[in-house]
Amino acid sequence: MRLYTYFRSSTSYRVRIALNLKGLAYEAIPVHLLRDGGEQHNAAHAARNPAQLVPVLEDGPITLVQSLAIIEYLEQLHPTPALLPAPPAARARVRALALGIACDIHPLGNLRVLQYLKGIGVPPAQRQQWSQHWVTLGLQIMEHMLADAATGTCCHGDTPTLADCCLIPQVFNAERIGCALEPFPIIRRIYQHCMQLAAFQRAAPAAQGDAE
Repeated sequence: MRLYTYFRSSTSYRVRIALNLKGLAYEAIPVHLLRDGGEQHNAAHAARNPAQLVPVLEDGPITLVQSLAIIEYLEQLHPTPALLPAPPAARARVRALALGIACDIHPLGNLRVLQYLKGIGVPPAQRQQWSQHWVTLGLQIMEHMLADAATGTCCHGDTPTLADCCLIPQVFNAERIGCALEPFPIIRRIYQHCMQLAAFQRAAPAAQGDAE
C-alpha cells in the first residue's frame, strides 16, 4: 500500500493511525501542501484525486480518497483489531463522534478555506480567530458527547476506534493554532492516553519523514 500524505494534514494523520493500529505496512509518499503553490495541485496528484487533496491510498490497482472511506475500507479488509464496535448503537455512536470532527470541525479550518480567506484580504489575526472559533465550538460539542458512560480511556470504551483516529489529529491541530484546551478535560485525558500508544506515536506529525 502507498499513502500519499502530508505530515501536518489531520486527515492523513487519521489514516496513519488506522494503518498502524491494524499493523499494516505502507509506503508514505509526501505531498507538500505549501511548496511551489502546493504539490497537491500538480497534474500527477490531480489524476489520483480530482479534489487535489490528501490523503490518497493506493492498494494495488485500487485508488481511494477521503480519510473515513479509506479507514472503513481498511476495516472491512482487515477487521481485527476492530475500529468500529459490533453493536449497532455503539457503532453509530463512534461514527457520530468521528463525523462530528470530520464534517463539522475540520472543513471550516481546512487549508483551502484559510487560503480563500487570505485571498479575499482577511488579515492573519482574523484568520486565526476564525479557526480558533470553529475548532473551540466543535470541541465543546465533542466534550459534551464524550461525557457519557460509554467513554472509557478512549472515546468509546478502552480500545481505540475510528473516533480516536479522528479526535487525536484534531487535538493536535487545536494546539497548533493556539486553542485553549483546559475547558476540555475528557478530551485531554483521551489524547494523553492515546499518545502513550505506539500506533499513535508513530503516526504523529513529528515522526513523519517529511516533518519540518
